[in-house]
Amino acid sequence: MEQIRKLIESDEVFLVFNALGTPTQTAVQKYHNAKKVPQLFLATGASKWNDPKEFPWTMGFQPSYRVEARIFGKYILKAKPDAKVAIFYANDDFGKDYLIGLKEVLDKSSVKIVAEESYETTEPSIDSHIVKLKDTGADVFVNISTPKFAAQAIKKIAELGWKPMQVMTDVSISIGAVMKPAGLEASEGVLSAGYLKDASDPQWKNDEGMKKFMAFAEKYLPGANLSDANLVYGYAAAQTMVQVLKQAGDNLTRENVMKQAASLKDFTPDTLIPGIRINTSATDFAPVEQLKMMQFKNGQWELFGDIISAETGG
Repeated sequence: MEQIRKLIESDEVFLVFNALGTPTQTAVQKYHNAKKVPQLFLATGASKWNDPKEFPWTMGFQPSYRVEARIFGKYILKAKPDAKVAIFYANDDFGKDYLIGLKEVLDKSSVKIVAEESYETTEPSIDSHIVKLKDTGADVFVNISTPKFAAQAIKKIAELGWKPMQVMTDVSISIGAVMKPAGLEASEGVLSAGYLKDASDPQWKNDEGMKKFMAFAEKYLPGANLSDANLVYGYAAAQTMVQVLKQAGDNLTRENVMKQAASLKDFTPDTLIPGIRINTSATDFAPVEQLKMMQFKNGQWELFGDIISAETGG
């Protein structure tokens, strides 16, 4: 709060762009809106940023956890309409957002949620939760946990010889931080969804957008670790911010910047998976609401299927 107050009152910043973290941004959201200073394209997946009526000066960027959960729900319904689902989730805003999104799609459907098990981030091991979930007879395991616990869950499922269809939040798709510690063999077949191209994946080598990103990285980020997804993410968010400023033109007021941020039509940053477009409106402050499913195979993520939209029907 102190830092944001300093930026706005002493430094007189025009707007704050891509600030990180749900608790930190929640702490300053009311202040931003009272001061009418744009809090734009936040680097957090909470669904609360899409509330133009209450908070017209705040907008997120990446797909919210609820959006992602709805997309997973749609996928499960299509792939396994008679599934028995066990949900393992973090007992916090992130986990609960996911739970809501899943239930929005799966409640009143042919899919049955047979168990919901939450964990605290202070727990040293989550093995007992996984044993309990296996005993429910579930054949789909939804893993809504942060990297350390996601790796533990994948590893324990393999040790138990349990073979459910595993769907995991894209918060934990890091190969280095999750899949390798869990064991590449244990991780084989795990499903997730994504919206960003992976700069270290050879499939994008001849992709026009990726070529632009690589040229940019070579010039401005020499020696950077291109497999770090934060780089393609930051680049996509920055391109979106530039687009908003271009649309604002010479009318560079805070009001107009928010108006333009809420008037993005089929904008496609270079590092988004082809087919995923950014759309916003005065009543929709969620720029990215589409994902593509992917599966972990032979040590890497493989995209498959059509782009899935969180909107009903899409």
